[in-house]
Amino acid sequence: MLGAFNTIGSIIGTFLPTFVTIPAVGTSVTFLIFAGILLALACCYFISSKINPVKTAAGAGMFILCCVLGCSDSFAFWEDSLTFEGESIYNYLQVKEEDNRVILSTNVLFGVQSVYIKDGGLTGMYYDYAMAAPFMAGVNEKESMKVLILGMGTGTFATQCENYFTNLSIEGVEIDGDITRLAVEYFHLPEDIPVYTYDGRAYLNAVEEKYDVIMVDAYQDITIPFQMSSTEFFTLVSEHLTDDGIMVVNMNMRGETEGNINQYLADTISAVFTEVYTVDVAGSTNRELFASDSPDMLKVFAENVSLEENEKLAAMMQRVEAGMSEYTAGEYIMTDDKAPVELLGMQIIDGLIAEEVDYYKEIYREKGISGLLNSVL
Repeated sequence: MLGAFNTIGSIIGTFLPTFVTIPAVGTSVTFLIFAGILLALACCYFISSKINPVKTAAGAGMFILCCVLGCSDSFAFWEDSLTFEGESIYNYLQVKEEDNRVILSTNVLFGVQSVYIKDGGLTGMYYDYAMAAPFMAGVNEKESMKVLILGMGTGTFATQCENYFTNLSIEGVEIDGDITRLAVEYFHLPEDIPVYTYDGRAYLNAVEEKYDVIMVDAYQDITIPFQMSSTEFFTLVSEHLTDDGIMVVNMNMRGETEGNINQYLADTISAVFTEVYTVDVAGSTNRELFASDSPDMLKVFAENVSLEENEKLAAMMQRVEAGMSEYTAGEYIMTDDKAPVELLGMQIIDGLIAEEVDYYKEIYREKGISGLLNSVL
């Protein structure tokens, strides 16, 4: 009987927080709810057995104190100027407003996942590089173009495209509806851009539309979701592109070791598309990949950049062109049957941590513990 109750408790403890309490009231309140349940059971036992009434009262007092002082929706205790902080089903979310921009950070806390530039200029991030995709698809030669963004975030890429191009019809897919609501409230997402709360791959399976540009920028913490990293997925993307359409993929945490996650992604994409080019984003760990079945993609890119009247955007595209290199395909292929993106992502994280540890080890060897403390503080 006791074993059966243990099993029932384990099932409830797994599913109730995940699907009910955390989405409804958040993590901190969920901890208090279950702590209260455990305390209530303990109190029932001790009171009925007349054992340690003082300790029982002390435990109840500590719980009440935690309810009053310990329940907080704020996790980023080091931040005192957040515009918004909260949780969704998928993410921990922060919105911070600065002098010239509004930024969204999710589970990585210190990174920037989306940004809105108040003066409408370039972001200085990978979104600027991704804007090469419309040029490769002939944006300055066509009357109209369709753009699909898988992993919309707060709409940085969409807003940038609307700022610089007048002939684009843009739609986005974002699995986290709370991020879409933040996009409207804080990031000035244009009203004419529809955003569908859907998984990117499921959305492609549900529509028959073809697009001139498809941007893939979906991340689950530090890795691309496995269902959006396989040959089957990229084949689906290819089927939704026009004959001269372009897919652009944002690849974070580029690594130089053999068999890193970006090599897997690029090799997998190369197994589907005939033309694959990459460019590293200056000042960051991002790499943008452009893929197409059109052999003229670079020629079209150069011709359309030459027609661009915005000097800053044209200069940005010239930097992209200067850094562009054709990708040489390897044999690291991911499929629906085998796509170890979490493991590959953690390998890069482990490498970054090892580099930092080696740095501080060297300081310790040269300057001792005092030098190490000075470098940290």
